[in-house]
Amino acid sequence: MLKKKLTLMLIPSTNGVSRQLNIPVWSIYLSIGITLILLVSSFYFSSVFFTNKVEINELEKLRTENDQLIVKYEQMRWNLAEVKDRYDKLIDKEIKIRHLFDLPEINSEERQLGIGGPKTSLISNYSPAQEVAHLTESEVDRLLKLSKFELENYNKVENSLVEIKERLNHTPSIKPCKGWYSSSFGMRNDPFTGYRRMHRGVDISGPKGTPIVAPSDGVIKIVTSNNDFGKMIAIDHGYGFKTRYGHLSQINVKRGQKVKRGDVIGLMGATGYSTGPHLHYEVIRNGKFLNPQNFILN
Repeated sequence: MLKKKLTLMLIPSTNGVSRQLNIPVWSIYLSIGITLILLVSSFYFSSVFFTNKVEINELEKLRTENDQLIVKYEQMRWNLAEVKDRYDKLIDKEIKIRHLFDLPEINSEERQLGIGGPKTSLISNYSPAQEVAHLTESEVDRLLKLSKFELENYNKVENSLVEIKERLNHTPSIKPCKGWYSSSFGMRNDPFTGYRRMHRGVDISGPKGTPIVAPSDGVIKIVTSNNDFGKMIAIDHGYGFKTRYGHLSQINVKRGQKVKRGDVIGLMGATGYSTGPHLHYEVIRNGKFLNPQNFILN
């Protein structure tokens, strides 16, 4: 079939000579094949060209976004550095508070929480953006762990300070009345017998009726009257502290009553073993008599 020829007759419209054109069939098929190949190739290369064009545009877009992410992560790292600086200042304040109130200190190695170790080998295969993202994520995770640890420490410090405040509230620390010291703590000559004997408190002299106040919070444990101290009050302040007040002219509290620092508990007088209006004031801690003037800060 391919050896056959296709004959074309060319007849002019005028009186010209007619011509005959013989075309082999195989050449027609060849022309059609070549044309089809050219068309398919054209479509293929056009498709590849436009596809590559889209991929290049998309790649450029991703590169731009990647660069923007790197900038943002770098800014985050600067912000994290500022957070770390503030965190370090909080630690310094906590350490000072612990020093000030004699609280147990935390070892610097313990504060690191065992964070660290060799650098992962995978990071060497990261792109610049992935590396910055990885480092930022690691720093965020580290700061979160450290902040949780520090928050727990601050809670412990707060609880300790609350306990210290409570202890201070129950520690005698103010002068129980106005007046002047007429006799101090220690050995002295007895005003009645002249013999040397231990004076286990201080005497504060003043006008009869001068208000006597509690030097710290506590509970009234004793309300009594005897020959030595006359009308007397004893307060249990807790934490091993007790105080006693003698020679009162009037008692304003009852046994079991709670009092606060500064509450009036009685009035100065000269009842009992006394030469004149004054307050005999004693401070006792864990059964030992101490110099009351060491517990008067005002």
